[in-house]
Amino acid sequence: QVQLVESGGGLVQAGGSLRLSCVVSGRTISDLPMGWFRQAPGKEREVVATIDWSGNYRYYTNSVKGRFTISRDNAENTVFLQMMSLKPEDTAVYYCAARRTAYSSTTAAAGSYDYWGQGTQVTVSS
Repeated sequence: QVQLVESGGGLVQAGGSLRLSCVVSGRTISDLPMGWFRQAPGKEREVVATIDWSGNYRYYTNSVKGRFTISRDNAENTVFLQMMSLKPEDTAVYYCAARRTAYSSTTAAAGSYDYWGQGTQVTVSS
């Protein structure tokens, strides 16, 4: 059984930083595309960043480009999201996700991801 557990969320002032971690158990992630998504109250879940299985291709939604960095440590079976210069509009529950098929491409579509974590709350105060 594949499980994803996020951590690192919290309350931070605007301009601050947080680093989210997603530890995966039950399967190696070394051949899986991974992604971070977020959902704010009353809004649909949206992609934040994705990373392919090799780590060579990364995608960022426009609103976080230059501020967020997605990375992976396959030896630790962990994916990270470094968030800097946080804004109040970044406030949301952040979810880690993985696709099931090895060496498949990354995608911004949440429906294409098969495994999800429980989410971690990020709150940015103004």
